[in-house]
Amino acid sequence: MAPKHLRFSLLIPILTILLLLKTGNCCFTRIFCFGDSISDTGNFLISISDGYDPIRNLPYGETYFGHPTGRFCDGRIILDFIAEAYGLPFIPPYLAGESTTENFRHGVNFAVCGATALNNSFFESKGIEAFWTDYSLGTQLEWFKQLLPSILEEPGCGSSVMSSTLFVVGEIGGNDYNHPILFSGTTLDQVRTFVPIELISHGAKTLLVPNNFPIGCVPMYLTLFQSEKKDDYDSETGCIKSLNELSEYHNAMLSEELAKLRLLYPNVTIIYADYYEASMNIFRNPNKFGFSYPLMACCGAKGPYNYSSFAQYGNRGSTVCSDPSKYGSWDGIHLTEAAYKTIAHGVLRGSYSSPPISNTCSDIMHDSGSLLLDPSNAL
Repeated sequence: MAPKHLRFSLLIPILTILLLLKTGNCCFTRIFCFGDSISDTGNFLISISDGYDPIRNLPYGETYFGHPTGRFCDGRIILDFIAEAYGLPFIPPYLAGESTTENFRHGVNFAVCGATALNNSFFESKGIEAFWTDYSLGTQLEWFKQLLPSILEEPGCGSSVMSSTLFVVGEIGGNDYNHPILFSGTTLDQVRTFVPIELISHGAKTLLVPNNFPIGCVPMYLTLFQSEKKDDYDSETGCIKSLNELSEYHNAMLSEELAKLRLLYPNVTIIYADYYEASMNIFRNPNKFGFSYPLMACCGAKGPYNYSSFAQYGNRGSTVCSDPSKYGSWDGIHLTEAAYKTIAHGVLRGSYSSPPISNTCSDIMHDSGSLLLDPSNAL
């Protein structure tokens, strides 16, 4: 069992914002999102100005939007499906600037690709060179604090804006493991101690806190950590067991800390979104959900998982599959719109949120984008 201070520090990125509950069952009018590339809707591209990045070009965005949007996907991501389910427009990126303040009426997305839960100074203190983005969770929280006064000043808002807002805090924390493992040679045992610590601040009615995905099922990891030992793989899914155990360890600690927070703040609804098990259901039952190649990248290069570090993200030498909906992974790291939609359905209408997010609003019945699947396929 992890030492007490480590168990506390495993409280992964959550912004816990506290206000008294409103009476009645009110739907959300805004979404504030914090996270990394899983939730990024354009902040990363804006942050690099005119710098080159493959996601600036097709095939990113081809499935739904028909053009690149800054999303690391062929179409919509989980955040988009959550917004659609509540009848809200897609949530704009914070770095779009003040010119889009009017669009912030329905929420703001602070997520940035590559973001970590811990600040870069933490990694540097461990002797790891932090060359990735410094838009960590702490920075995103500062953005939120800076923006909040202008939102609260809107006519008729006041504190009501907080109690009618859904805070989506994550997925974030995966990069706290990804960067050290991939770029510094850090061992899995060492990475277990890299845990984020966040303060409980401000106030809100409802938080949705997703856990981490099963990284042992990610084509990039499956390619880089290939093994000739059959015992290294889950016989049911083909995923790497040791890497998934790391995700499970992280998620178990997060779940424990959320349970403690619920006791401390009974007037706050803290929802644990189980992205891990919603994803694993795809890998265990791919045919049930229409996936022919759950462990392969749609956009990639020749290889056992259609992933190559030399031909990825739409770069020269990469190819794109004809039907992304049959693939679990889009580019070897991020999922396809089809996979995100299945996971979103499991969280919104299935059994992969605790307490059920559907309990927060009686009007979560929108079927935008065919989100609500056939009941016989319910997760």
